[in-house]
Amino acid sequence: MRRTTRQLDGAKIVRRWAVVGLLMTVAGGCIPRSRSTPELVWGVHGVRPGHLHKPRSAAFDTDDHLYLTDLTDRIQVFDRDGHFLKSWRTPDFNVDGPSGLTIDRLGRLLVADTHFYRVLVYSREGELELQVGDGVQGSTPGRFGYPTDVVIDHQGNYYVAEYGENDRIQVFSPEGKWLRQWGGHGYEPGEFLRPRAITMDEAERIFVADSCNHRIQVFDTKGKLLDLWGSRGDEPGEMSYPYDLALGPDHCLYVCEYGNHRVQKFTLDGRSLGTWGTAGRGPGQLYNPYALAVDSEGYVSVIDSNNHRVQRFRM
Repeated sequence: MRRTTRQLDGAKIVRRWAVVGLLMTVAGGCIPRSRSTPELVWGVHGVRPGHLHKPRSAAFDTDDHLYLTDLTDRIQVFDRDGHFLKSWRTPDFNVDGPSGLTIDRLGRLLVADTHFYRVLVYSREGELELQVGDGVQGSTPGRFGYPTDVVIDHQGNYYVAEYGENDRIQVFSPEGKWLRQWGGHGYEPGEFLRPRAITMDEAERIFVADSCNHRIQVFDTKGKLLDLWGSRGDEPGEMSYPYDLALGPDHCLYVCEYGNHRVQKFTLDGRSLGTWGTAGRGPGQLYNPYALAVDSEGYVSVIDSNNHRVQRFRM
């Protein structure tokens, strides 16, 4: 499906603003500390197909198709430049929608259907293949408070982060059978305050955005704590409500900070490599971003949630 004239005009306007801003910076003889000129900005606020209403989660597949959720309980698919391709709805409607998306090693889409207390596994065509969890809220093993994100290991086991009373990671077999859990509500190493997102590297280390503790925790698949870094603040290396994270092809970790309105890039042992974005509504500015995704070329698409758009850049 081709973008509407309104979408195309909007993209041209944003690109023009970005170019003008860069020229003014160069003419003034100074380069900003945080490079915040996006390569592309796209998105139209609305609920029609191809429009965005407070998007909250994102993931790229191997073809660099971007999967997005928003508050309309739908999953929309775009190419990396923002052209709408297709969409489908999750089985039930809630005003908050799913809050986590992952493309797994089998090419399936894993959806943390947060307010229906389950994980949904879809084919790339949008066919529901599996549900993990019975959809009943609870704290007993196998039930969820509010699931936020999910990844799988090389054996096909599911690792699901959740907040609420539980604040834990639960592990399920490829068939959805409960296996084990770790974590708990708290401030100590290995405990969580709203684990908002998780990702797994090729060594099967699990990186957790422990959002209300303003830190990243790293575990093995059995729940052993391997590393921890971060504290609340806005200096490099500090964070404010890390809401999402993603590994790039450069083997770095990109963290979306809801509170600092920025993206921060880290080495895998926690050394800050820089930040992108500031608070606001113009190009290169973010308003409570919820999520991000990194494509095969290493470009970051940050989900600028309260601006109802996507901004693409490279750090």
